[in-house]
Amino acid sequence: MNNLSTKFKLSILIIVTLIALLILGILSISQLQKVNNGLNTVYNDRVVPLEQLKIIADEYAIDIVDTTHQTRNKNISFEKCIENITNAQEKINKNWSSYISTELTKDEQKLANETQELMKVGSVIAEKIKAACEEKDFDLVTKITIEDLYPKIDPIGEKISQLIELQLKVAKEETNKAIEIYNTSKIITIATIAIALIIIVLLAFLIITDITNKLNLFKEGLLSFFAYLNREKNDVEKIKIDSKDEFGQMSKAVNENIEKTKQGIEEDKKLINEAINVLGEFEQGDLSQRLNINVKNPALTELKNVLNQMANILETNIQNILTILDQYSNYNYKNKISVSQLKKHLLALANGVNNLGDSITSMLIENKSNGLTLDKSSDILLANVDELNDSSNEAASSLEETAAALEEITSNIRQNTENIAKMSKFSNEVTNSASNGEKLANETTNSMDDINEQVTAISEAITVIDQIAFQTNILSLNAAVEAATAGEAGKGFAVVAQEVRNLASRSAEAAKEIKSLVENATAKANGGKEIANNMIKGYKVLNENISHTVNLISDIENASKEQLLGIEQINDAVTQLDQQTQKNAMVASQTHDVALITDEIAKLIVKKADEKEFNGKDEVKASDIEKKRN
Repeated sequence: MNNLSTKFKLSILIIVTLIALLILGILSISQLQKVNNGLNTVYNDRVVPLEQLKIIADEYAIDIVDTTHQTRNKNISFEKCIENITNAQEKINKNWSSYISTELTKDEQKLANETQELMKVGSVIAEKIKAACEEKDFDLVTKITIEDLYPKIDPIGEKISQLIELQLKVAKEETNKAIEIYNTSKIITIATIAIALIIIVLLAFLIITDITNKLNLFKEGLLSFFAYLNREKNDVEKIKIDSKDEFGQMSKAVNENIEKTKQGIEEDKKLINEAINVLGEFEQGDLSQRLNINVKNPALTELKNVLNQMANILETNIQNILTILDQYSNYNYKNKISVSQLKKHLLALANGVNNLGDSITSMLIENKSNGLTLDKSSDILLANVDELNDSSNEAASSLEETAAALEEITSNIRQNTENIAKMSKFSNEVTNSASNGEKLANETTNSMDDINEQVTAISEAITVIDQIAFQTNILSLNAAVEAATAGEAGKGFAVVAQEVRNLASRSAEAAKEIKSLVENATAKANGGKEIANNMIKGYKVLNENISHTVNLISDIENASKEQLLGIEQINDAVTQLDQQTQKNAMVASQTHDVALITDEIAKLIVKKADEKEFNGKDEVKASDIEKKRN
């Protein structure tokens, strides 16, 4: 399992599900085809022949027997008798030909042959009746009716009744087969679903357990790494996943980056410790120290270069100032400090030194008056420099804390942006799965509609049979009434009418049974269709929710990227400001030293003015301080 990729595992789960659905669909279609064939057999070979046999029986019982009786009783003319019997013979021959062309069982074929022989005798009787009618011989018609009609026609009705009973028997057997196929299909379908569910649940459990365990290991490794980054631990534990799937690849990549990060942090610590030592030397006045450790962190590398460059510039500028001051100490006040590349405090310091030279010259010229003025000014300068030094140190400390906080926020936002991108990818995969489920549900609904159309056609045919049975029952009642009216001569006809009524009743009962089965099948098909429709609606709602989620994740991802860019810009600005503040603090510290020196010089000017050599020394005169103030 560890050697399989997560994509392959999920693909196995999906493929197994699709195979189970395919097997279930094939089995269902196969069993439905069997049921459909059985229903077609019942309709074409049993229901339609029932109608044909009934028409034949009706023609013998009504159009031949009844017409003969009405002719005998002089209720109709001989011409009408001939017409009715001729029409009856045509209908009998037509329906009998259609009946024997259907698929017949062995017993049914035997009965059909016997019936056909009797029908030949019946045709002979019909021809005799037509001949008597053509001769308009009432006595002959009466004789045929009494002696030949019932003995020759009744056996035909009995055989047809036997054929009808056989049709009903075979129809019931076909119906039982359809029910048996349905029950077998139901068992097979349930078993297939159960096996598929067990396999799918087992695979899902194994895959989910595997993914969950690896996510927990991944989480523990990341938490250990974050604890190391937050200085809660002195060492970091690598992620303990050695599989060959995506989690194993991710763990390998993360472990490699953790090791690189750890090495980088150790290098950063060394550089920071060296920076602390160098800055300590700076604080003590040694500007010759430099940062020499090389690191892979671009920001720290830039910081190192900036600090070294700052030290070089400060050392050069201070050295220039010291050189001029050294010249001043040797009583040479002719040279000046170059201020072409100096700014702010260094510029002020250089100008101050230059002004100091001028002031010294003026002081020496003005003697003690300017010396006292310079002494007072140096005291004020010393106080201001102390205040500036304190403010610069406080600003530098605050900016360092701000830079550290911004760096941590930047790291968190970058991690959130990566996680949001992963969420967007997973949401797209879920959308594809939901669309496939909706497509399968639509196909199931279409299959249910096709079944409903077939069942509806069968139901309509059964309704027609039921109506025919009802009409037959009415005709048999009318025949019974006519038989009762005929008295003794109608007894045989009454028996035939009773048999016809019984046959109609059995046909109606059989039609009701078949209709009940069809309605049950329709209800089950409609239930399946409703379930499929609910599935389609559920998939549509799921698709909409997934789309909203994907859009929201995209918006969050864009916002996170914008936040990350803004935070990085702020971080760069704070870093630059921190560097400038540290420069200012260093300048303020040096200015403090210069102010002390200036104060000492001011106190010594008066004493040593006469000891110095400077331009215009011989022309120096005491200046009037009060006039100068005015």
